[in-house]
Amino acid sequence: MLGSVSEAEDIVQEAWLRWSAKVESVDAPAAYLTRIVTRLCLDQLKSASARRETYIGAWLPEPLMGTTEPDETIADDVTLTLMLAMERLSPLERAAFLLHDVFGVALTDIATTLGREPATVRQLASRARKHVQDARPRFTVEASEADRIARAFFTASRDGDTDTLSALLARDVEIYSDGGGKVIAFRNIVRGIDRALRLFAGLRRKYTSMPTLLRTATIDGLPGYVSIDRGDVLQTTALDVREGQIAAIYIVRNPDKLRHLAAAFDTSSR
Repeated sequence: MLGSVSEAEDIVQEAWLRWSAKVESVDAPAAYLTRIVTRLCLDQLKSASARRETYIGAWLPEPLMGTTEPDETIADDVTLTLMLAMERLSPLERAAFLLHDVFGVALTDIATTLGREPATVRQLASRARKHVQDARPRFTVEASEADRIARAFFTASRDGDTDTLSALLARDVEIYSDGGGKVIAFRNIVRGIDRALRLFAGLRRKYTSMPTLLRTATIDGLPGYVSIDRGDVLQTTALDVREGQIAAIYIVRNPDKLRHLAAAFDTSSR
């Protein structure tokens, strides 16, 4: 709902406080908790929308790191691409879609939660579903192939290897970089393979220090990796792989969004 680990934790804590105060008088705990969490999220989204209007550069959700076994398949379910698609929805559309399509909550219960008629909720969910499907075609990647592509991209982008990058990147590739005004990042989306190749070649010429790969991983459900980039900056890189090529690159460098990973990798000692 929120795209933020810290905000989600705050919502859960507030919901728990309200639940613990009324636990003895609640007849349907699941419905009560669903309603409370959803309404708290809707309130939070109103203030988040105002903050993002002044956000410096591209905004990306906070990265969650996962792991997969070599014989598993990474499916584009609840991933970064889904969260970005939901950013284009209204808060009510987002809530209706998640509750109905992802969590299987009945329309009548969602109507009570949102304070709308069931017919209205059905329209909200249907409209949201269409937007999400249009913006987010579904692809699957074998975990071993995802790891290979992530490693190959890291090495090629680090070395400014335009020949390898040309084979890895889709012609209409897009690069998003979220620094939040806290660290250096691309303020505008880099679109097209020619600009992407010039970008990586230029970074290799400009910096003498080399990025360090900490580990490959799934980042918000997409193939990717965690690294220490030039300038000793912790960052995550998620790769939207479609038909064997990288269609989009999502780089998070904003330290406020990486605190949970900084602690996991103990970057404070660097």
